[in-house]
Amino acid sequence: MARLPRLCLPELPQHVIQRGNNHQACFLSDEDFTAYVHWLTEYSRQYQVSIHAWVLMSNHVHLLMTPTSADGISKLMQTTGRLYVRYFNTTYRRTGTLWEGRFRSCVVEENNYLLLCQRYIEMNPVRAGLVSSPVDYRWSSYRANGNGQDVKLWTPHPAYLELGATTEQRVSQYQKLFDECLEEDVLQEIRRSANKGLALGDDRFKEKIETLTGRRVVELKRGPKVRQRMTDEFLL
Repeated sequence: MARLPRLCLPELPQHVIQRGNNHQACFLSDEDFTAYVHWLTEYSRQYQVSIHAWVLMSNHVHLLMTPTSADGISKLMQTTGRLYVRYFNTTYRRTGTLWEGRFRSCVVEENNYLLLCQRYIEMNPVRAGLVSSPVDYRWSSYRANGNGQDVKLWTPHPAYLELGATTEQRVSQYQKLFDECLEEDVLQEIRRSANKGLALGDDRFKEKIETLTGRRVVELKRGPKVRQRMTDEFLL
């Protein structure tokens, strides 16, 4: 089935995933991570995209960010990706593609789902068995959100700022969110929404996005009636 057109609405957060082609590694050293972060920081400012959370894994990237324009995220990902591929191919004396086609993304409801998405992103290294705590992984936003470090790439989202009046209060409340693991159905919803270009949020949020865009943001229900309708449409 063809992928749904990408949603990109100004001032709405998006969860973005960029994977290495055929799951191949796209970061082989600390220098590689540093180069990618450098361009991501530079062009997020140029295209006015605020980055709230991120994790750079060996073969993929997760980003949670809010654009000010409809094409801001696309421009950011295209420019950063192109420059990084040029650097990577030159460094490792290779040619050809590095990324798995176009990035995947979904819009995220701010009130109830944004901090869930941040936790999902920052817990990636823990779920992968690389570290026992997100604080131990260098290439994620947890050091900003969870440790209060000043990181150039980071722009705290208002939902995060509402956790407390001071940095210490926000960090303390944010750390407490990680005391409990995300439930499996939440993990699956986050993954499914980004991979299929849906909307991550409650029913009211999804209805709002469908009204604004005129396009479906929920999965079609599978079943005999759906399959029969698809068959009938094909025969017509």
